[in-house]
Amino acid sequence: MTYVVTEACVRCKYTDCVDVCPVDCFREGPNFLVIDPDECIDCTLCVAECPVEAIFAEDDVPAGQESFIALNAELAREWKPIVERKDPLPDADEWAKVKDKLDHLLR
Repeated sequence: MTYVVTEACVRCKYTDCVDVCPVDCFREGPNFLVIDPDECIDCTLCVAECPVEAIFAEDDVPAGQESFIALNAELAREWKPIVERKDPLPDADEWAKVKDKLDHLLR
């Protein structure tokens, strides 16, 4: 089982999770992070660090967000690793509570 970044991360891109990942499994896109399922060791450290609660075990992804399992795998092959914390997007706090943000995901 791997961990998955879900919709709550879109347009926020807080990187607190990156700091605690022992295997550097996060990949960075323009306004979203994903977890490389081939690199994730299921340590759970990132889950508690996410300020928008966007990270779930693959088996616990919320209903309606199951597509993020495949999306993480797909984008992890395309995006570069992120290995240290960065500032969130400038308007991250405004987007943190917004729902239904998938159409705002930039590839």
